[in-house]
Amino acid sequence: MKARQFVAGLAAAVALLPSAAPAAATPPGVDVETLSKNTVDGIEYLVTRITVAPGAGTGWHYHPGDVFGYISEGAMTHWSVPPQGGCTVDAVYSAGTPVKEGAGPGFPHNGRNDGAGPLVMEVVYINPVGTPLSVEVPTPADCPIS
Repeated sequence: MKARQFVAGLAAAVALLPSAAPAAATPPGVDVETLSKNTVDGIEYLVTRITVAPGAGTGWHYHPGDVFGYISEGAMTHWSVPPQGGCTVDAVYSAGTPVKEGAGPGFPHNGRNDGAGPLVMEVVYINPVGTPLSVEVPTPADCPIS
């Protein structure tokens, strides 16, 4: 409940600030709704609602800036790249769970919806102006998930 209050409060606060740049393109099976976008002192704040269809995923990527999320419906299977290579499920985030992802190229990951219904997340991105929300990376070698 505290995570939902945090995201709702942050969304309300940034809604009062000046407008920011549009969101980036999304992979098939993923729908992104911008709830609020603002720029303050050279920092962009973007609040989104992301819906991932069953069987779809975000694709392999990393975030240059801070990302905070909240799973409001369904579950996200979170894949990452361990030091020895390949890929592994490092978490399954179910409805009601907050998510904080690592920032930078050292944290490639792929969020997938392995459930029968939609995965819905509220996500807050905090980046310097001009920084992409995410950077696509190749599927790790020996990884069955693309």
